[in-house]
Amino acid sequence: MGRLDSFLTFDSFADVTDGHVYRSVPDDWVLGLTDVVNSTDAVARGDYKAVNIAGASAISAMINRLGTRDFAFSFGGDGCAFALPGADREAAATVLGETAAWVRDDLGLDLRAALVPVAAVRAAGRDVRVAVFRPTPHVAYAMFDGGGLAFAEARMKAGDFAVPPAGEGARPDLRGLSCRWKPIAARNGRMLSMVARPGPAGDAAFRAAVDGVLALVGEVSSRPLREAPEIAAFSARGARLEALATRGRAPAWRRTLRVMAHQALGWLVFRTGIRIGVFDPAAYRALVALNADFRKFGDGLQLTLDGDAALEAALVDHLDAAEAAGALVYGLFGQDAALMTCIVPALGDDGHFHFIDGAGGGYTAAARALSAKG
Repeated sequence: MGRLDSFLTFDSFADVTDGHVYRSVPDDWVLGLTDVVNSTDAVARGDYKAVNIAGASAISAMINRLGTRDFAFSFGGDGCAFALPGADREAAATVLGETAAWVRDDLGLDLRAALVPVAAVRAAGRDVRVAVFRPTPHVAYAMFDGGGLAFAEARMKAGDFAVPPAGEGARPDLRGLSCRWKPIAARNGRMLSMVARPGPAGDAAFRAAVDGVLALVGEVSSRPLREAPEIAAFSARGARLEALATRGRAPAWRRTLRVMAHQALGWLVFRTGIRIGVFDPAAYRALVALNADFRKFGDGLQLTLDGDAALEAALVDHLDAAEAAGALVYGLFGQDAALMTCIVPALGDDGHFHFIDGAGGGYTAAARALSAKG
C-alpha cells in the first residue's frame, strides 16, 4: 500500500459517514501527532494565530521532508495528525522533533508530539481507517475512522509514544507555510466552531447524528469562505510569524521586513490582477475558497461555519437532542471571524492548502466546551 492513491476518494462531504469509503492502513504504519500544550492560555493571550501556525507546522515540514504532499494528514487547530508507512518513521520522528523545537524556541509555545505505531492501536482494539476527501481535483484531505486516531491522541496527552523536541536551534523546513490573509469576518452572524465525538449509543447513532448536522448546515450557505478574503497589505504579527518559519542567517527583524515587502507586493498584485510569471492572481483567488479545509472527520466531526441565528438555533436543538439520546457529545463556540493558515508549496501550483479555524478560540474552545461535559 502506498500513499493517497491507496485509499478511496470522495468529493461530496456528505459521504464522510459512509463506512465503505474507508480502508485500514497496514500494521507497520505510524501515526504522527502534535498538540499545543495549554493552547487555551495562548488563546487568552491573543496568540491564536501562533497556535494555528504551530498546529499546521508539522504538516508543512513533512511535505518538505518527503518532497510530496501525497500522504494522509489532517489539521486540527492547535495540532495535526498524519499517517505514514513504516519506512518513513525515521523522517517523521526527525520532523516532529525539529518542529517541536522550533515552536518552543521561536513561538514560545510547548508543542507536544508523538509517533504511535498502528500495531499498538490495533493491540488496544482500535483501528486506523483512512478515506480521502477531494473538495477540488487539486487538494486532498485525509479523514480518519476506526477509533485509532482518538486513541493515539489520548495516549499522546498521557505522555506515551512521545517524540522529544530536538536541541536548541534545530529547525524544520517550513517553506510554503504562510498567514498573509486578513481575518474572515462572519457574513451571516457568527463563525461557529463545532466539535462532536461519538456518544455511548454507538457508531450507527453517531453517524446518523452527523448526517443530520450536515443536512442542516448545507453545502454552500454556511461556508465560512465563499471567495478569497483580502490579503493584508501590512500585518506585523503575520509577517513576524512567517519570518520565524523561514530559514536563513539574516536576523529575524530583517526576515520580517522581507516578508512585509512580499505582503505589500502580494496586496498590489491581488488588487490589480497583474500576472507575475506563472502566477495568476485571479486563478489563485478562485481556488482559495474551493480548496479550503473547514470541515474534517477524525473519529469525530469538526466544522467551522458561518451561521445566522436561525441556523445556530437549529444546530443547537439537533445537537442537544442527539446528545440527550447518547449519539454524541459536542462543543460549540461562536466568534466574529475565522483565520486562515496556508501551505503554498509553489507559486503557479493549484495544490495550495488553506486551513480554516475560528479567530476567537475556534476548535480549541469548542473542544474545551466538550471536555467540560465530562
